[in-house]
Amino acid sequence: MANTESLLREAYAAFNGRDVDAALALMTEDVSWPKASEGGKVVGKAEIRAYWTRQWSEFDPRVEPLAITEQDGGRWQVRVHQVVRSLGGELLADAEVAHVFTVQDGRIAAMDLGDETGAADAPSAAFSHRS
Repeated sequence: MANTESLLREAYAAFNGRDVDAALALMTEDVSWPKASEGGKVVGKAEIRAYWTRQWSEFDPRVEPLAITEQDGGRWQVRVHQVVRSLGGELLADAEVAHVFTVQDGRIAAMDLGDETGAADAPSAAFSHRS
């Protein structure tokens, strides 16, 4: 992808549309991704597919990019409006959060949660209300 901002917006659109194949096509084979609803991380497209499948069977998360800012070292911060609902429609979280992406050779190589300390160890606050 020539334009990293377009790449990231396309990834969010695919996630919100539950189009796993389209989202994974934008990532490197060894992509690292936080398990926001479970804690920890996954590495690789197959693990992300399995994680998202589990997440979407429990929650209905939506993330809309508000601002995309280039940082040093191939990293990009994306401020997003995140809304998490239960599958029954109950509002669980509605907040702005930061995602930090590492982009290599036009593909997403990693995503980290930018607002929470210990985010790699525990579920994000947005997912604290397990259904």
